Amino acid sequence: MPFLYQTFYNFRNLKNDTIDLSNREVYFVGENGQGKSNILESLYYSSYGVSFRTHVDSQIIKNGQKDFSLNSFYKRDENEADKISVIFENNKKRIEKNGKKIHDRKELINTIPCILFCHDDMKFATGEPEHRRFFIDQSLTLYNSSYLDDIRNYKKVLKSRNLVLKNHEYEMLDVYDSQLVQLGLVIEEKRKKSIFQFNEIFGKIFGEITGIEGLSISYHPSWKELEIENKKVIPSFDELMKNLRNQRERDIEMETTMSGPHRDRIDFVLDHHLFVPTASTGQCRLISLLLRVAQSIYYTRSTGLKPVLLMDDVLLELDPDKRTKLTAMLPEYEQLFCTFLPGEPYERYMRETTKIYKINKGEWYE
Repeated sequence: MPFLYQTFYNFRNLKNDTIDLSNREVYFVGENGQGKSNILESLYYSSYGVSFRTHVDSQIIKNGQKDFSLNSFYKRDENEADKISVIFENNKKRIEKNGKKIHDRKELINTIPCILFCHDDMKFATGEPEHRRFFIDQSLTLYNSSYLDDIRNYKKVLKSRNLVLKNHEYEMLDVYDSQLVQLGLVIEEKRKKSIFQFNEIFGKIFGEITGIEGLSISYHPSWKELEIENKKVIPSFDELMKNLRNQRERDIEMETTMSGPHRDRIDFVLDHHLFVPTASTGQCRLISLLLRVAQSIYYTRSTGLKPVLLMDDVLLELDPDKRTKLTAMLPEYEQLFCTFLPGEPYERYMRETTKIYKINKGEWYE
C-alpha cells in the first residue's frame, strides 16, 4: 500500500503544497532543522493519528497559525487509492478516511503499516522497562488491533484499582483484582509468545552484523511463572488471585498496584548475563535498529504484508561497514523513506528509481 502524495496546510514549517511520494524509495536530504523529519512525522501521523515527536497537537501548527491539516493518499490496490485526512482546528482534532470520520485510532493502525526508525529508539536498549514494554506492545498491535483494546482495558482497571488504594476504599479490591488478573493474563500470554517469535529473528540478525552470537530477548513477567516439569508456565487465574490477595498489604501500604503486566521486565541477555550494562554505545544503537528490522520481519510474517519504513537520520551514528550491512539486511518493504545530511554517502544506498528531494526551509526541490 504505497503512499502516492501528501498535501500540507500549516503543518510544522513545511510549505502549503503537495509532495509526490509515489516512488518506492524516497530520500530527503538537507541540513538539520530544515524540515526533513517533519515529512516523516507527517507520514507517521497519517498512519497512527499521533506524532512520534510530541503528544501536544497544537505544537505541530506552523508558527503564527491556529490550525493545520494533512491529507495523505495511498494505494490500497491496483485500482483504488484511499485518503486519510487529519484536521486540527479550534483546538480539536478530526481524522477522516475517505471522508468518513474515524472515532478510534485503532481503525488507522492496520491501514498504513509504518515502522519508524528514529534516534529515540535507543531507549529500547538503554531506557526504562516501560520503553521495551511499549515496543513489544506496539509490535503486537501492528498486526492485531484488538491487542490495543487489551492494553486499554487493562490500564483502565489498573487506574481504578490504584485510585481505590490511594483513597483507602478497599471494598472494591476483590472486583478489580478479578478484572486485573483476567486482562493481565491475556497480555502476559501474548507478550510471551511475541518475544519467543522475536528471538527467532533478532538474535540471528544481531549475530550477522556484529559477529556476536547468542544475544536474546528475555521476558520476566511481574507475575512470576511457575516451574512445572522443567518448563515455565503462566500461573492460573486462581493462583494469581491468591497471589494478589497475599500482596494486598504491600499494595495498601504503597497505595499502588505493585505487580502485573505494567511492571514486566524485558532484558537483553548474552551467556546468562545482562548485555546492555557492559555494551558499547554502538552496540546499543544496533540493538535499537535491529529491533525495528525484526519488527518489520515479524509484521510481514504475521500478516503477509510489507510495511512502509521511515528512517530518520539513524544511519549517522554507525560506522561505514555496519551501515552497509544494515541497509543490505533491511526486510522487504512497500516503501522506504529516509532522511540524510548533505555530507552522508546516501548515493551508496540508492537505486536508479530512488527519488531525492533536497529540503531547505520547509521547501523541497528535486
